[in-house]
Order: sequence, then C-alpha cells, then structure tokens
Amino acid sequence: MPARLILNADDFGLTPGINRAVAELHLAGALTSASLMAGGPAFDDAVRIALALPRLGVGCHVVLTDGVPVSSPETIATLLGADGKSFRPKLTHFLRDLLLGRIRREEIERETLAQVRKIQRAGIRVTHLDTHKHTHVFPPVARALLRVMQTTSVAALRNPFEPAHSRMQARLKRRLQIFLLSQFRAGFQRVIPPGLTTDGTFGISATGSLNAVELRALLQQIPTHGTFELVCHPGYNDQDLQAVATRLRGHREIERQALLGEVSGILLHPQPPQLIHYGEAFGDFDRSQSPERSEL
Repeated sequence: MPARLILNADDFGLTPGINRAVAELHLAGALTSASLMAGGPAFDDAVRIALALPRLGVGCHVVLTDGVPVSSPETIATLLGADGKSFRPKLTHFLRDLLLGRIRREEIERETLAQVRKIQRAGIRVTHLDTHKHTHVFPPVARALLRVMQTTSVAALRNPFEPAHSRMQARLKRRLQIFLLSQFRAGFQRVIPPGLTTDGTFGISATGSLNAVELRALLQQIPTHGTFELVCHPGYNDQDLQAVATRLRGHREIERQALLGEVSGILLHPQPPQLIHYGEAFGDFDRSQSPERSEL
C-alpha cells in the first residue's frame, strides 16, 4: 500500500483571505484538509466554503492561547489571561501555568468540547483535532483532547512531532524551539494510542519559511509507506489579515504559491503518496482506546 499524505492548512476561519486560499488550493488539487478555528472572525465564511466543498476534510483547530474562547469566560477562568476575556497571548505563559497546575484540565476539556460542538452544529463532520501553536504536545492537553474525542467521536489527532531529518532543515532558532518541544514526545505517546494519529508530520518546523524550495524538499522526504501530514499556512495578505493578531502575514502568500506550484510534482514520483484527508484515513473513535489507560 502506498503512503498516504494529508495536506492540511491551519487557521481556516481566521480571515476571508485565508478561507479563499483554502478553497482555491483544494480545487486545484493542492490541499485536502483544513483546520477550522471555531472562534475565528471568518468562521461563518469558512463554514459556507466547507459545506460547498464536500471532499475537503475539516478538522477543529483548537485554540487555547492567543485567541478568544467559545465558552463563557466565567466557566474557563483558569484558561484566560489578565483581561479575563481572552486566552494568554504567549505560549510560554500557557506552558508555565500549565506545568504549575494553574490551568484546570476540565476547563481545557470544556473549551475544546465547545469549539468542536460549534463546528459540528454548523453541519460539518470534524475529521480530526489539532491545536493552535501545537499546545497538545503537552500531555495534560493531549489527555484533555482525547477525552473530547471520545465524547464527540472525532477519530484522529495530529501527531505534533516531526522526523529529525525534517527538523534539520529549519532555521537554527526554530530548530531549537522544536527540539525543546520534542522532549514531550514520550509523554504524548503514552497518552495517545497509535491508532488515533498519523505516523508523522512535516512542515511544523518550516512554519514561516515554507517556500517552493523547502516544500519540494519536504515532499521528497515523505516515506513510501505510512500515513503522514503536511502542515501549512496559506492565505492572502490583505487588509483583513492585517487586522488580526498573527505573525504570519506576507509568508502566507508564499506558501500559497508554493503549494500551487509544487504539490502536483509529488504525483510524478515513482511511488507517489495517495492524497487524502483525515476522514479517509481514520474511522470512528475506537471506544476501546480509553484515556484511563495512560498516566502522565
């Protein structure tokens, strides 16, 4: 059986320009999946697009930092920053308070469930979960997401760890950040059974630098067997994007052009991967995979 590759765009629902890029890339055969932000300013526009593109897999891009909640703020107080209305803006502050026990796991579950349910109520089948800034690399978050998967029958969770040879292409500072986060790999693997995630993920360390050359190199590294995901952040750098908090602006255009120009080339490989979305790789949630099996 050939390898299977999920081409997934994060931040679906953040702006209409990002939504438009997702639709264009999917119709061009350069994108199979997108992760929808339930609290995104352009959520309704993204839902309209998703419902019009039934072959586009749509996951929930769970936001627990650098954003606004779907739940009522008083029900998730430990997840919020100093203003009591939005999440902590920095990942480092989220990690600090998570490790110090200042964030309640039941509130992570409550907010994640609210985000998933909002997407499902819009008529969309949620194919998988992943997280903004990859917060589920931390086992307490991964465990909370697993409980939500069991509740909602979402069958898959992103594997947030890259192969070492993929990380080596990243810039030095980014490579160091990814290395530090990779130290949580063992804890993640104890929490998440293999049948609920892919064999690996590419593109995380290339966030902010994924141009045509880097994308071509990553696509050439995809193994010939197994199920893998390529993470990307395409979009249009327009006025709407300028109005939201994101460090990725002009580079979204570069990624969009790279995907349009390079993805078709992978199908010319001697053993090309099958391009799929999460819903085509994973069935319903396996109830035998209980979150109580693993301890942190």
